[in-house]
Amino acid sequence: MKKNYNYTRRKLYLPEYGRHIHEMVDTLLEIEDRAERTRQAKAVIAVMGNLNPLLRDTADFAHKLWDHLFIMSDFQLDVDSPYPLPSRQDVMVQPRRMEYPQSRIAFKHYGKYVARMLKLISEEGGEFSTARAVDNIARFMRAKSYEYNHEHPNNEIIIKDIKQMAENGIELDEVALNNIRTDYKQTLTQQHPQKGGKRIQQHPQKQGKNNRPMQMKNRQKNNQRYNTQK
Repeated sequence: MKKNYNYTRRKLYLPEYGRHIHEMVDTLLEIEDRAERTRQAKAVIAVMGNLNPLLRDTADFAHKLWDHLFIMSDFQLDVDSPYPLPSRQDVMVQPRRMEYPQSRIAFKHYGKYVARMLKLISEEGGEFSTARAVDNIARFMRAKSYEYNHEHPNNEIIIKDIKQMAENGIELDEVALNNIRTDYKQTLTQQHPQKGGKRIQQHPQKQGKNNRPMQMKNRQKNNQRYNTQK
């Protein structure tokens, strides 16, 4: 018995259509009469359309089916198509290779855009706008450093890092920057009562010295009852 494994068969150009559709296309290539081959190709297109019946009424769906038919035949099928024949160069276009970024981030806890913004500020200038922008960037750096290290950095470190990233191209108001505070607040853990727990209410007679007059009255009543019984 001859076994027909998939690795011995030809490659499926469009695996989503399955082996049977590819075998139908191979049968079309064996038909010598062009008119009969075209008629059988339309029948194969109808079978391909049944795989996705919801897309059958769309505008470009039939065009895509004919293109897929030529792709599965390895562009060797010669039939009368209602659409222009696709070329191998148009379909088998190799994607452009993406270049991997090689830029090095000096301060990873601030991110790469902080250094870019400081560089742009040093190039543009403008004393008032520069001071406001640097102040906002310093607050952002302080917040991001807290997220990364879980502690607020010293303002002197922020000023030193700004000078290094700006390459000393910005005149800093160190007095104003020394007074910066972050807008981030440290979240405090809320103490919640245990699930299913109940508050234990003390009896008013067991609350210490404040209930001594009540205890004295109870003792007098008990003594009166005892004397009347005698």
